[in-house]
Amino acid sequence: MTKATASLTTAVAASASALAASYFFSKRLSKNIKSSKDDQDIKQRLSRASSVRSILMAVAPNIDPSLAHVLVSLAESTSAISHILANGCDTSAAGSQNASGDNQLVLDLACDGAAFRELRRCEGRAVAVAASEETPVVTVLHSDDNIRGKDGKRYAVGFDPLDGSSVIGANFTVGSIFGVWPCLDEGPPGDADLLGRTGREQVASAVSMYGPRTTLLFAIAPSSVFEITLVDNGRWTLSRQDIKLAPSKKVFAPGNLRASNDNGQYRSLINHWIDSRYTLRYTGGMVPDVYHMLMKGGGVFTNVSSTKAHAKLRLLYEVAPIGLIVECAGGHAIHEENDISVLEVKIEDMDQRLGVCFGSVDEVETYRQYMFSI
Repeated sequence: MTKATASLTTAVAASASALAASYFFSKRLSKNIKSSKDDQDIKQRLSRASSVRSILMAVAPNIDPSLAHVLVSLAESTSAISHILANGCDTSAAGSQNASGDNQLVLDLACDGAAFRELRRCEGRAVAVAASEETPVVTVLHSDDNIRGKDGKRYAVGFDPLDGSSVIGANFTVGSIFGVWPCLDEGPPGDADLLGRTGREQVASAVSMYGPRTTLLFAIAPSSVFEITLVDNGRWTLSRQDIKLAPSKKVFAPGNLRASNDNGQYRSLINHWIDSRYTLRYTGGMVPDVYHMLMKGGGVFTNVSSTKAHAKLRLLYEVAPIGLIVECAGGHAIHEENDISVLEVKIEDMDQRLGVCFGSVDEVETYRQYMFSI
């Protein structure tokens, strides 16, 4: 072997050794970074959970401990969905439909999966069953769960993981909606924990908002409504307490506006709002519109149907939970045409839909005068 060949062989061996060392160093560094990130994630999760529990103890000191676990899991669901939305969310079509026939986005499925994951993690298995707009079947969250109440009260959750997916492509504010029902006392967890129930049976509900801030609005029956805000993804702070709707406020959000084309009463009501110089606040998403009304302390939100423009809002995942929030805040939440509270409507189908009027007492009374007059 010539000296040149030997030198080249030595250089190649040294280079290979250096590459191997670099590879193993990179693997160790990657593992350490992952371990460090996992540790940080665990610390943030514990911090978030602790902060929500502290807020609940201050705002609702007599809350059932198992219900407190459920509300913590809703906060964790909100945090997880907020992370998905803030980190390059995929708004393309998933190429699938839910059981109700709606086309799904990749983002819809990601948010749905995140919420189900957090509900399964709920401390004490306090959430026994759940159903969502994207997974509209009553799902028993723990396959070995055949006994009720062995570790405290159990709850059922109906939710919409991403309300406003039709406007998410334009980076509009969107939200999540959750309703919480106590499970029945007898039999294994299943359909009866949600089907056949009414919104009036809810013990709590929540609405998440993903905007410049991530916030979560809780209602605890019969009359407590408060807001918490996510800070640095590591803790929640109490940002608003004792939220109430004033009897009247000249702000309107007319959903399903196309129904006014063949619903003359709805068209007359809209003209009344315009002629009376009401302020229009409408985004195309129910969560931000109702949230705005609650934050401003009054107004009215409608979503009315007609022969050509059918009702779109689902009772289980959207109407009942938001209806509870509105009524706990001192407002009215009524069926579009039957003049009864939406909380009195029995959930007979997972895809049951209806029109609504939510808002300040006097504003809802004006709705009645226009929509229920003969």
